[in-house]
Amino acid sequence: MTHIHSTVAVGGLTVRHRRTTALDGLDLELGPGVHGLLGPNGAGKTSLIRVLATVAAPTGGRVRLLGRDIADRRERAEVRRRLGYLPQEFGYYPGFTVREFVAYVAWLKEMPAARAAAAVERAVERVGLADRIDARIRTLSGGMVRRVGIAQAIVNEPELLLLDEPTAGLDPEQRVEFRALLRDVGTASTVIVSTHLVEDVAAACTEVTLIESGRLAFRGTTAELTAIGEDSLADDGDDTPPGGATEAPGASGGAGSPRAWGAPGGAASPAAPAAPDPSGASGDAGSPGAPAPPRRRPAPHGSAIERGYTIVLRAHRAAVAGGRR
Repeated sequence: MTHIHSTVAVGGLTVRHRRTTALDGLDLELGPGVHGLLGPNGAGKTSLIRVLATVAAPTGGRVRLLGRDIADRRERAEVRRRLGYLPQEFGYYPGFTVREFVAYVAWLKEMPAARAAAAVERAVERVGLADRIDARIRTLSGGMVRRVGIAQAIVNEPELLLLDEPTAGLDPEQRVEFRALLRDVGTASTVIVSTHLVEDVAAACTEVTLIESGRLAFRGTTAELTAIGEDSLADDGDDTPPGGATEAPGASGGAGSPRAWGAPGGAASPAAPAAPDPSGASGDAGSPGAPAPPRRRPAPHGSAIERGYTIVLRAHRAAVAGGRR
């Protein structure tokens, strides 16, 4: 099952929480690079990340990380020294300074004392908090605390970096910087980013894994997922996904909703309907004096990958439903 270059290799992975199956016989292999883990809420993303971080045990299946079998206690301990992990709910000691907390995590990772101090400073600098390194964490903003979480995850220069919703709380400029950091780390390590924001995957990841209801729905490159959306747009001659949404299923359409990076707020959203004609004309194309319908703007890159995401999810759900009949 395991390829020589696979950092992550899981086979038949099953996770159950009482009566709920979070992962249902998942098979997956990942190597170096930045991998986006996509899926709607409840798809099983966090359950997978927690198993890979060795903080949760699977119900069934096989898991090998960095060439080690994590079912073995000694091999699991070795893996923990070589990985970095930022959970969705990040716990910390408010009274610690940034330096103290990141150093504490370096100690937990059993980093040699001779290089730990420099590693702490480098990690904090990489997340843009060098000027706050001796500030107590309780004095930081929510976005800064999230960056402390990223710093502790990379302090040991992990070979496997696991990030669960890492951009929560980051402002737009910080998200751009974070994406650059991911690309840098991913040149030598395997980075897995679990998120529901398709735009983050489009901007930072080279590979995409999409899971739905604990099963693999898509595995490929971001370019391949984008191409699915672009092909559909070409077929339709329209930049509006099925049902009129340009967002991933379940998105609220608020400020945090997926859209093309760099576009003004809501630029990827469907065009607002034209205001009613004060003259009372119906606006039909055949009505005398009716204005021509507005030309649609070309779909931005983000829209294409979001549409590809939606198409893949719907096809997977249809296939699963068909198999149950």
